[in-house]
Amino acid sequence: MSTSAPAKVPTPEQSGKAPASGALDRYFKISERGSSLPREIRGGFATFFAMAYIIVLNPIILGSAKDMYGHQLDNGQLVTATAVTAAFATLLMGVVGNVPIALAAGLGVNSVVALQLAPRMSWPDAMGMVVLAGFIVMVLVATGLRERVMNAVPYSLRKAISIGIGLFIMLIGLVDSGFVSRIPDVAQTTVPLQLGTTGHLNGWPVLVFILGALLTLALIVRKVSGAILISIVTMTVLALIIDAVAKVPTWGLTTPKWPGNPVATPDFGLIGKVSLFGGFSHVGVLTGILFVFTVLLSCFFDAMGTIMGVGDEAKLTDAQGYMPGINKVLFVDGLAVAAGGASSSSATTAFVESTAGVGEGARTGFANVVTGGLFAIALFLTPVATMVPSQAATPALLAVGFLILAGSVKEIDWADYTIAIPAFVTMVMMPFTYSITNGIGMGFITFAVLRLAAGRGRDVPVAMYVVAAVFGFYYLMPALGLT
Repeated sequence: MSTSAPAKVPTPEQSGKAPASGALDRYFKISERGSSLPREIRGGFATFFAMAYIIVLNPIILGSAKDMYGHQLDNGQLVTATAVTAAFATLLMGVVGNVPIALAAGLGVNSVVALQLAPRMSWPDAMGMVVLAGFIVMVLVATGLRERVMNAVPYSLRKAISIGIGLFIMLIGLVDSGFVSRIPDVAQTTVPLQLGTTGHLNGWPVLVFILGALLTLALIVRKVSGAILISIVTMTVLALIIDAVAKVPTWGLTTPKWPGNPVATPDFGLIGKVSLFGGFSHVGVLTGILFVFTVLLSCFFDAMGTIMGVGDEAKLTDAQGYMPGINKVLFVDGLAVAAGGASSSSATTAFVESTAGVGEGARTGFANVVTGGLFAIALFLTPVATMVPSQAATPALLAVGFLILAGSVKEIDWADYTIAIPAFVTMVMMPFTYSITNGIGMGFITFAVLRLAAGRGRDVPVAMYVVAAVFGFYYLMPALGLT
């Protein structure tokens, strides 16, 4: 009989998990996922500041377009619609899905609505098609089809999607900060991007970004808690000082000025201005179906890639890369698409900027409660919420992009070319085409073709063939005259 002392069970602090703190902790599984309330709060703030630009940018994109009658959406009403829908969808994802994945009006989808749908119908008709796309997404979730598509994606390809998103958000950060910019067509060059706005780094805003990037990375290297949020707040204060002293002519989208009147009254005039089937009377049934299909495809796979990438980065997936409870997450995402159309703010979808919160340690839906709450407050404090310049927030995207790459690139089976090449195509096409959907589509098609070419066609799940065929048809639509 052994007389040795019984093995000691490590305390939550010793095991790296925060001690349980009541009903809130149990509901969101904060301690169970190795997180803590301060981490979740910091993560919620970081995600909000990283994506608060959408409150300004979405109204600019939608408000600059006209429908077939020449009508434009009111900017103030669009700000309200964008903020209230982001608050609703993000809170719902946190409470129901319990994941730190924030949602707001999707970039790319709003351009489709503004430039393809609205010019051929009224605004309520265009938003009605977005609602229909959301309903279809929810049906696909209810039937289990959306989850089967996600589960059919090979592990290495899942990692490639994460890496592609990491590269994509790094490019978003570099572009939005002004560190790199698009070379105008009048330059008559095949080179698409350049350093700064003139081929050189100049101007105070770029300096703020560079200092923010270095500060963020230095804090991460030193393992400082709240590194991303500390950097965002510090650089915002610095930007306010610089703008006041140096009188910077332009910062880009958001000028860091403390508002004279920080309170703004929300205008809910666009909420519910929707016509579900009115658009079909203008463009016909076939074209209308194709419009809904275009919105659906973008929402379906943009969200799929983001959910997989953020979930993996937050360590919410199992050894095979599957996320428990994914159906709840997917259903809320579909509901968010419909809610975005119903509010006239365009389709609402998962945001890759959620990785900023994950980088701060967010692992549960409570971070979403914080982010959603801040969007709700922004309804009344929009001037304050939008005073953070992109140059102060985008260093977070650069840092998180690196962290995603560092954690995922070694997980890909580079020895098997039938998966390595599709993985490579997936990860590079996301930033090069500025689209998560394009990266996924081209990667899926390449995977199916190469496995067939190698005589391994039976190794490919049927769902992957179906999705690859759908993407093939989607890319051929312009050549077939169906757009």
